[in-house]
Amino acid sequence: MTGPRLSSVIERRLLVNYRVDPDIAAGLLPAPLRPQLVRGSAVAGICLLRVGGVRPGWSPAAVGLRSENAAHRISVEWDGPEGVESGVYIPRRDSASRLNVLAGGRIFPGAHGHADFTVREDAAEVRVAFATRDGEVRVDASVQPTDELRGSELFMDLAEASAFFRAGARGLSPHASGRHLDVLEMSTDAWRVTAGRARSVRSSFFEDPDRFPPGSAALDSVLVMRGVPARWSPRAPFPLTAPAARPR
Repeated sequence: MTGPRLSSVIERRLLVNYRVDPDIAAGLLPAPLRPQLVRGSAVAGICLLRVGGVRPGWSPAAVGLRSENAAHRISVEWDGPEGVESGVYIPRRDSASRLNVLAGGRIFPGAHGHADFTVREDAAEVRVAFATRDGEVRVDASVQPTDELRGSELFMDLAEASAFFRAGARGLSPHASGRHLDVLEMSTDAWRVTAGRARSVRSSFFEDPDRFPPGSAALDSVLVMRGVPARWSPRAPFPLTAPAARPR
């Protein structure tokens, strides 16, 4: 899928991360993708993203749009022509923006569902909750910023976590045809993340026992991004060797 490169500012991004049983994660992926493992676990999660100043790269920031968005993600790898490549498989994207819902998967890579968001944030805590209009997904996450990453079984420290997620810049989303994945790549010259602590997280996606049997997914860590300029660039569609499951 083609489309313009978009410029934006990541006003707030929460990366809520789960450790997942590798076999369970593999069952959620279309071939030839496979889970990217860290210390024996697959890495999945929810990206809760508010972007502002979204516009074609050639236009001034004053005309940019702002929206609340969410993406469920699984870190993946595959064999490319020059070796192993990495990114994130995004089985579902949701947005409060009608424009994102209309344009996603048509004008720009990545189909979006429509969701209603509730956001409350101050210096001490950020809470982002949303429910999709189709009733399939509900998320409610409250996060406190912290000075260092604590308690993670995936990452030794903030620097390791930051490097891991920076390398997964390509998002691969199911296309309606089922024959390929849409690809959208994020880039920035000002990457920076800080640590967070989850006060509470509820996710109908990760708490679904049909998708994740008891004990197969555990909340691991949270990262926070604020005020990061970012570009979003469409890439060539990713061919599949087996059809992608319908997102839900």
